[in-house]
Amino acid sequence: MKTKIALITGGSRGLGREMALQLAKQGTNILLTYLSNKEKAEDVVKEIEVLGQKAWTLPLNTAKTSTFDAFFTEASALIENATGTPHFDYLVNNAGTALYKSFAETTEAELDNMINIHFKGVYMFTQKALPFLNNGGRIVNISSGLARFSFPGSSAYGAMKGAIEVLTKYLAKELGDKRITVNSVAPGAIETDFGGGRLRDNKEINDTISALTALGRTGLPEDIGGVVAFLCSEQGRWINGQRIEVSGGIFL
Repeated sequence: MKTKIALITGGSRGLGREMALQLAKQGTNILLTYLSNKEKAEDVVKEIEVLGQKAWTLPLNTAKTSTFDAFFTEASALIENATGTPHFDYLVNNAGTALYKSFAETTEAELDNMINIHFKGVYMFTQKALPFLNNGGRIVNISSGLARFSFPGSSAYGAMKGAIEVLTKYLAKELGDKRITVNSVAPGAIETDFGGGRLRDNKEINDTISALTALGRTGLPEDIGGVVAFLCSEQGRWINGQRIEVSGGIFL
């Protein structure tokens, strides 16, 4: 059986790293991207290679759509050189950044940055990826619990994730003839360095979120990676156009 290949944006740390490792454990080769921390990305590559899979890493700024053509030229050549084909099977749109600011104080420049990273970048990156994505492949868009419930200070971020969830449905419909499934995974509050690690490092915030969650704790990266790997597995083949919240049951 041909080994599958996954492209994961923002795969050098946090949720992206865990997704990469879980997919590698499933027997998938991984191309992961990083924004600035090349060393962390290369550490993940080494971890994947220890698991017996091939892995590569490339820099990518998902806010700069003008760089996407060059990225896929390099990425496809890298994959083809290693495997004999420029195509891959799974795309995980994970890269992102936080913005904690009230609606009244959010500037136009900050809103533009959220749009470019979390919506326009995902939209155009996925479009550029399509010629290289095998029929029968999978696309997983990482959303957020904040598209369903609201916390003050996340209006721009949450709105972009809401847009991603709508886009997911359209992609599932339009790519059905290629047998490509498209789903969104919406993590709840997860302990990573996302947003400066405020959930992980601030006990008061952590305790507040834990009290709001049915399972009584905040999430960990390993709570998310396996869900993405499942959607990219044969067992997940009939799930399409869905939003899957992975939050331990917050705000039920």
